[in-house]
Amino acid sequence: MPTLCRDCLTAFDHGPRCPACRSPRLVAHAELTTLSIAHMDCDAFYASVEKRDNPALRDQPVIVGGGTRGVVSTCCYIARIQGVRSAMPMFQALKLCTQAVVVKPRFAAYIEASRAIRALMERLTPAIEPLSLDEAFLDLTGTARLHGAPPVTLLARLTLAMETEVGLTGSVGLSHNKFLAKIASDLDKPRGFSVIGVAETQAFLLPRPVRLIWGVGTATQTALEAAGIRTIADLARWDRTDLTRRFGNTGDRLWHLARGLDSRPVTRDEAVKSISKETTFDHDTADPDLLEGHIWRLAEQVADRAKAKRLAGRTVTLKLKRSDFQTVTRRRSLPGPTQLTDRIFATAQSLFAAAPQGPFRLIGVGLGDLASEDQADLTRDLLDPGAPKRADAERATDAIRARFGTHAIIKGRSLR
Repeated sequence: MPTLCRDCLTAFDHGPRCPACRSPRLVAHAELTTLSIAHMDCDAFYASVEKRDNPALRDQPVIVGGGTRGVVSTCCYIARIQGVRSAMPMFQALKLCTQAVVVKPRFAAYIEASRAIRALMERLTPAIEPLSLDEAFLDLTGTARLHGAPPVTLLARLTLAMETEVGLTGSVGLSHNKFLAKIASDLDKPRGFSVIGVAETQAFLLPRPVRLIWGVGTATQTALEAAGIRTIADLARWDRTDLTRRFGNTGDRLWHLARGLDSRPVTRDEAVKSISKETTFDHDTADPDLLEGHIWRLAEQVADRAKAKRLAGRTVTLKLKRSDFQTVTRRRSLPGPTQLTDRIFATAQSLFAAAPQGPFRLIGVGLGDLASEDQADLTRDLLDPGAPKRADAERATDAIRARFGTHAIIKGRSLR
């Protein structure tokens, strides 16, 4: 049985420990050296960055998210043991884990870490499809000749480099297509490495619940259960035509995935359609000064994300949710794409001034109609002659923050 030591990268026949370094951290599989489609998922990414940057948090249950009426962005594994999960309302998470340390998200730090990990991936293959800041598909087909090692060794090398060079851990799933690679990466977290081969695909899938399939949410699961489909084996017994007739395109997709069939290629840098950020308040508020401060911070975070992705947007969106849960959305198109906080804020602020009055429980800012950053801020507003100077000041601020940290310069309005 081909086996690889994940600590020293020694390849050998199957055994309980590595013959070279005696490590028990092994990955073994009959198809270990022939599979080349992988999914890498960082372990509790936001929380891990916070623990890396603040060692005092190392042994604490950490939740990254908003206030008591916000939601959990992510949490560390200590908090997960106590039942905390991503997207859970914060008040519920704090009931489950009363001793949790709640940390506000620092997206600039997460983007920086994501770029460092992406650079490590680029050493292995150009075929990288990022799904978010902390996970990506990789196609390592044909890389063995270039690197002198099979894909499994390259992936183990990647996770070691992530730990030593970036200070973060990740879990890898290796298989023969994207669907199975993503499933595999969730089987043994954190610091996991799981393999699903061609020969075992059906035996692995059939007993599993249908909710294992990527994209099967609560509504789809309910519809499938109404048809008597609870496991992938139940799904596989259906005729393709009958599934498609009952569930449309979703039925055809499910027929293929129930058989482990997924022909989607790993597509490099799939286009991002929009960038947005929102916050939920601990208490409903109609205070214009306070809300303006939130709009500035959200605009700054959206601009930071746009700059990190080297994108600019032509459409600014403002989202407001009132205390009665009614959502109000306003949009405005600009003369040209922008990635500047100043322009995003000014546009969102004018949209807010024309919006219905609060109080509000949530506010969000977004940037859409995206283009490459080389098209950013080429047009000037003749009615705002001070805009070029503010743009130059923002670029200078970005350079200082990049060198000395995100808090090196803070705008006064962001403290409101």
